[in-house]
Amino acid sequence: MPHSPPVVLAFAASDPSGGAGLQADVLTLASLGCHPLSVLTALTVQDTRGVEGLLAIEPRWVREQARCVLADVAVAAFKLGVLGSARNVEAVAEVLAAHPAVPVVLDPVLASGRGDALADEAAREALLTHLVPRATVLTPNSMEARALGGVENLLARGCAHVLVTGTHEDTPEVVNTLYGAGGARKELRHPRLPGTFHGSGCTLASAIAAFLARGESVPEAVRAALDYTWRTLEAGFRAGRGQLLPDRFVDARPVRDHA
Repeated sequence: MPHSPPVVLAFAASDPSGGAGLQADVLTLASLGCHPLSVLTALTVQDTRGVEGLLAIEPRWVREQARCVLADVAVAAFKLGVLGSARNVEAVAEVLAAHPAVPVVLDPVLASGRGDALADEAAREALLTHLVPRATVLTPNSMEARALGGVENLLARGCAHVLVTGTHEDTPEVVNTLYGAGGARKELRHPRLPGTFHGSGCTLASAIAAFLARGESVPEAVRAALDYTWRTLEAGFRAGRGQLLPDRFVDARPVRDHA
């Protein structure tokens, strides 16, 4: 029998543009040699410019999607993105509780790149209460980290590692900082690229989940995922009239001019 790839289950909202959300997760996981499973948490109306609407899936359907596939397939990692509502956060937490040994990468998406809200106050509080304590790696940008009470608060709640990305800061380089228990801190830097990107956070979180599923340690998974994500952005392309999209299959394609 052929060797089976590691399996990652992504909980996320759908993005019709294919730039972010569940579509981004599936593309990223597949490009990194994993088999993606997916649980839809919300429908969105959006394009490469921004989000116009969000409709959360009923929590029962979120639980049942996950229950059915997890009864059939063993997973090596979970990736969590936009969950749609506080009740869906609680539903996902119930699913994770049945799989305590599986690493969890949580991308606490509070807003789109344009600033469109993707989580209300109730959902934010539910994330802090039910999912942050379960996270192996939390991947907020600097604005999200501040909105969630800061790194010390997140670690105190039980999150094992916090990777704060520096894309929203006004610095010549993008400075990403990985925090761990006991004050451990590591900076990982990348050149800042021109333009803005749709789905970069989804790509990074899914890549971390992929490398964890492949057996890498957290520091190595984070480093490899940041390198991969930077390459997808460097090779980014414009599909519509808004932000650039990451080329998630950049390592599988010949070098080309993206100008």
